Amino acid sequence: MEILGATLRICVDDLETAVPFYERLAGGTALRFERGGVSVAAVGCFLLMSGPPAELEVLRKIAATIAVKDVDETHAVLTELGARIVAGPIASPAGRNLIAMHPDGTVYEYVDRRA
Repeated sequence: MEILGATLRICVDDLETAVPFYERLAGGTALRFERGGVSVAAVGCFLLMSGPPAELEVLRKIAATIAVKDVDETHAVLTELGARIVAGPIASPAGRNLIAMHPDGTVYEYVDRRA
């Protein structure tokens, strides 16, 4: 399993106010999309999310998003190591993803760029 990087997940009250700050901080333009009623802006290593409180409460439980080369391979490795797959693999706007709880209780999202 190859880990390519990690993204910091940040829940914000006002995405329109937050995006310009993070675009300047990261030196790039945000990629925006909607997912399950949540507005998302990805800029640099930051993933900004804004939406209904109930949706954000669930998203706050995920410590980070980890980019991997192949979600299927990641699924196999995580399962072998004793992680519990909470959801996925499923297709998302950013690629395929899965959510896993590590044996220590920490929850991560893993995503690849495959369609």
